[in-house]
Amino acid sequence: MTEVKKDMRLSAEITLDFPIEVDGKPYKTLTMRRPKTKDSLKAAKFKGHDADKGILLLSDLCNVSPDVIEELDEIDAKKLSDQLDAFRGGQSS
Repeated sequence: MTEVKKDMRLSAEITLDFPIEVDGKPYKTLTMRRPKTKDSLKAAKFKGHDADKGILLLSDLCNVSPDVIEELDEIDAKKLSDQLDAFRGGQSS
């Protein structure tokens, strides 16, 4: 198991390996901000599948609609998830 290093930055820009276009807007990068407790609480209260909760959380942190996260290639979605883990110091919730 690889160790995830803590990322203490306030935000991180993630370059997409597979850029997308949603509603006519191109996305080559996404900027993710650090999560706050209220972000995790909002996702936890969402009624639905765990995957839907993750999409909601990532869309909030990247300030995009859930449609954008849903359109991402799995490799790019993993990059976002890895960045979230790094913000959390390697601890997933």
